[in-house]
Amino acid sequence: MESYELSKEELREVQLIQLELLKEVDRICKKCGIHYNMIAGTLLGAVRHQGYIPWDDDADVALLRPEYEKFRKACRTELDHEKFYFQDHRATKGYRWGYGKLRRKGTVFLRQNQEHMPYAQGVFIDIFPLDGVPDNYLLRSMHNFECFCLRKILWARVGKVADKSLFMRSWYYLLDKLPEQKVFAYYHKLIRRSSRAGGRMVRILMFPTPNSEYGYYRCWYENSSPIKFEGVVFQGIKDYDSYLSFKFGNYMELPPEDKRKVHPVSRLKI
Repeated sequence: MESYELSKEELREVQLIQLELLKEVDRICKKCGIHYNMIAGTLLGAVRHQGYIPWDDDADVALLRPEYEKFRKACRTELDHEKFYFQDHRATKGYRWGYGKLRRKGTVFLRQNQEHMPYAQGVFIDIFPLDGVPDNYLLRSMHNFECFCLRKILWARVGKVADKSLFMRSWYYLLDKLPEQKVFAYYHKLIRRSSRAGGRMVRILMFPTPNSEYGYYRCWYENSSPIKFEGVVFQGIKDYDSYLSFKFGNYMELPPEDKRKVHPVSRLKI
């Protein structure tokens, strides 16, 4: 299906729905004593724009693995199920990502080339678990390669449709033949090994780390402070300057227009 370009008004409506979702995360975490942080572009938006980066169409929060497990468990009883639903590969059949999404009922945010995926795709925010990585750089590099391979296997169901290369589409088609149950069993073994790694760095296992360190410092996620985002106070990384500099470089400088990326969607309902 062709890509659907959101108008400025539609983008703002999507952002306000995501703000609802962020408020729900914050409400549950406060009630249940769960520690979370706004991260990535959401934290950058809070610091640089006091809200959304103007062209941003998603929102991200992260929790260290034990807190993530508490959150997904809390969603069973504490989530407002009339308005929202939580997805991850343990809760949602056919869901292929190694992290969670909180979505708004009654909406559609259908990602291009994911129309065939067998689960509901409403407006969402990402809920990322953070797992340990080895302190030794060589071991961490090998760990990163393992994460890369597993991520590509999980991506195969989309890649066999979305990739522009016929060779890669064929390769993804073969990868998608691997039994899903065994792939996720391996993923859970990786989680357990990563948890035992402990150490000073963590990462989202099933999401690329765009830095040569293959991880982020654990202390950033352990130490939070209140920060305003769209006029609402959420929790964000206390040492945001070190984190954002590490992730984005000169984060106060706006990127060129051709680098201001959004998720391509084929259908929107808000």
